[in-house]
Amino acid sequence: MQIYRVGGAVRDKLLNYPCHENDWVVVGSSPEEMVALGYRPVGQDFPVFIDPRSGEEYALARTERKSGVGYGGFTFHTSPDISLEDDLIRRDLTINAMAESDDGSITDPYGGQQDLDKGILRHVSPAFEEDPLRILRVARFSARYAHLGFTLADETLLLMKKISASDELLALPAERVWKEMHRSLSERSPDIFFVTLQQCDALKKLMPELDESFHTIIEPLKQAAISGLPDVICFAILFAHIDTVETENFCQRMKAPREFRDLAILVSRFSISCKDDFSSPDQLLTLLESLDPFRRPERFGLFLQSVQLLYNNDRAINQMKKSLRACKSIDAASLAREGLKGKEIAEALRSRRIEAMTPIFIDGDRQ
Repeated sequence: MQIYRVGGAVRDKLLNYPCHENDWVVVGSSPEEMVALGYRPVGQDFPVFIDPRSGEEYALARTERKSGVGYGGFTFHTSPDISLEDDLIRRDLTINAMAESDDGSITDPYGGQQDLDKGILRHVSPAFEEDPLRILRVARFSARYAHLGFTLADETLLLMKKISASDELLALPAERVWKEMHRSLSERSPDIFFVTLQQCDALKKLMPELDESFHTIIEPLKQAAISGLPDVICFAILFAHIDTVETENFCQRMKAPREFRDLAILVSRFSISCKDDFSSPDQLLTLLESLDPFRRPERFGLFLQSVQLLYNNDRAINQMKKSLRACKSIDAASLAREGLKGKEIAEALRSRRIEAMTPIFIDGDRQ
């Protein structure tokens, strides 16, 4: 029985790149032996075990055979006779097909270190094209390492185009597509994720809304990453020039979390209203009422950051901030104490908020 550290931990150690989790492969063992040693089985498709001391995953060396459609359409085989090289050859990229033994020596049967040195993302074997999820993974690795000068091998791009031309991509569960997209939004160059997907013709199949607006989303996304903005803003600005109904459909299809969905819909619906200065208190108050900064101040702050990135209109941003402060000085409770009721409160609240906002439009930035 031999245990090796594999995949991303080895790759990033050789790159001197931050890595916070380990994956392990076990050669020469069996499920029965792993359980006897105290490891806890968790995998159904193939034997994966949790070390109760570290919480890390240990997978038995395996081979796999394509048996269905999609990334889950595989039959796995484990045996003590399966070698480390047999396990590594089924991995996606050469830089992910290396293993490290407990003495620190590297097993690299497919040229991963050479590709690391050259900055090349290259598939390990023709089996690459059997798993459509690998298109998204390669796009994410492209986003992660673009700043280090990594590029995609021509022959790997051709295989990715071949996958895109089939129906395999459409068989990917939305959760898996979202997971890779979400992780990419936190990478150093998230724009490269979408650039790579378009280069291999996958964007128009998986995310046609973004493919149609491709040339309007790349630069803002790049700038958002440079500015260190959070992933929820990086996601939302993708929809600044996309119809709100299409944005809602996209978020529903991808099963995006509520925080991401809500901000994306607000940016899609209202960000264009902030491109120019506001002409009147009434116009701005109508927008504020739609954005609901009174009950959702954090989301409103994210919206303002999104608008600032998209249009860089400091005056409009200042108008919104100052107007919100003015509006907060007037609340429904104080009006109720004056004896107003029901519809009277709503009408007076709006009227007095407009009155409080008016000096901002008269005096401008001197307020």
